[in-house]
Amino acid sequence: MPRKSPRLAAKKSTKKRTTSPSPKKRASTKRATHETFHYEFGGPIGAFFTMVSLPIVVYGLYFGCSGSYCANLENWQNFPIPSSLEELWDTNAFLYTCGWIGLHVALERCLPGEVAEGVKLKDGSRLKYPLNGHLAFWISLAVMIFTPNFDSEGSASGTLFDLSYVYDHYIHLATAALVIAVVMTVYLYVRSFREGAVLAPHGDSGNFVYDAFIGRELNPRVMKNFDLKYFFELRPGLVGWALINVGCLVKQYQLRGHVTGAMILVNLFQGLYVWDALFNERAILTTMDIINDGFGYMLAFGDVCWVPFTYSLQARYLVEHDGASGTTLIAIAILNAVGYWIFRGSNGQKDAFRRDPEGESVKHLETLTTKAGRKLIVSGWWGMARKINYTGDWIMGLSWCLYVVCEREAREFQSHHAFDCHLSRECHSNHTRISIVSLMYLQESHSNTNSRMHTLISRTRTQVLRIRFHYPLLLCHLLCDSLDSSCIPR
Repeated sequence: MPRKSPRLAAKKSTKKRTTSPSPKKRASTKRATHETFHYEFGGPIGAFFTMVSLPIVVYGLYFGCSGSYCANLENWQNFPIPSSLEELWDTNAFLYTCGWIGLHVALERCLPGEVAEGVKLKDGSRLKYPLNGHLAFWISLAVMIFTPNFDSEGSASGTLFDLSYVYDHYIHLATAALVIAVVMTVYLYVRSFREGAVLAPHGDSGNFVYDAFIGRELNPRVMKNFDLKYFFELRPGLVGWALINVGCLVKQYQLRGHVTGAMILVNLFQGLYVWDALFNERAILTTMDIINDGFGYMLAFGDVCWVPFTYSLQARYLVEHDGASGTTLIAIAILNAVGYWIFRGSNGQKDAFRRDPEGESVKHLETLTTKAGRKLIVSGWWGMARKINYTGDWIMGLSWCLYVVCEREAREFQSHHAFDCHLSRECHSNHTRISIVSLMYLQESHSNTNSRMHTLISRTRTQVLRIRFHYPLLLCHLLCDSLDSSCIPR
């Protein structure tokens, strides 16, 4: 066997050494990558602050707006502060919460339904999702509301589950949901480092706090085809919101012997919102949460804790307080119907276009191509306003809040929260900016209210571009603040 030339071997060795970057160069390359990473939510510090502050808001809404006390600038010194862990934690509540999630896992696994494909991933593949959430919605509520309670003799006496429990142990259930969200966050972050995990485009900064908050893995799945993000997006938390509202209705009946019109309409309209999400389950497959965002604390906490235990604020408050009545209820019902019409029509059109731009119902729509290559609808519903679906969403939120006619904190939290969330997402969009016209109008005629909205707007580029998004939302927001001076007495 011929020997290799020492000179040739030296050349090959030299070539290998020159093509392999030094550790110093690799470190500098890694630092450069992290320096150019685009952070949102204020980066790691903002993510940490958000992770800590959101649970505080949940607790603050509970202790600061209850049957006997509602915080304001005049009585904030009397704000009740829990004095022991027992006020926040109950083991049975934790077990019930786990059981509720387990029920929805079983329904998702066992119920029949169509299997739909999601959008194309980077590798060209499409994940499959079971569409049985609508059936799970009805069955889970029926199980909790109508399951009979059998005595020792085998005869039925009432129902098995006393739904007033969710009102009596509201904060215990919220704490249980918080613990589950934190455990999920740790689990999701650790499993995202396994080989083959597909990472979210904005969740791999290299910073533990930020990545755990945003979510590193795009579509975490267990049992081969059980998609955790897709499951928690719609199932236990969103349906749990409707269940909490029913529990508040039951509690009001137990205390008063009757149910008020405001409580009935809050349950009907918010129940309609939840039902709509499950009935149109396919539409979530084209949303940012599914196709772009990782699954971390932001979505886990939002799905399991934030949605059911902040969006049910109005129903919980109405258990021991009077709400709107008479012709006011009719006006609110009309307002809610208008909001739902806008919300459903615009979202349906957007989803149909995303699934098939050449479909019969959307192929006539005019579009605008962005620098990133995306097509934006600029006619139909989306020719009326830049974010017309948010307008409908916010109008519905406002209508729910109007049932609490004289308590600003309970009435306005959800409408302000929804407005800020929608505006924040709009400001982060790379193809739309708030216009100077809207900014000037806010500064001149509304400068003394809602400083949070001013802060969000001031962070955007105030270029006079398309101004269609702002005015429907702006008018509704001004209407909400104007109600402070014309409050209907109880």
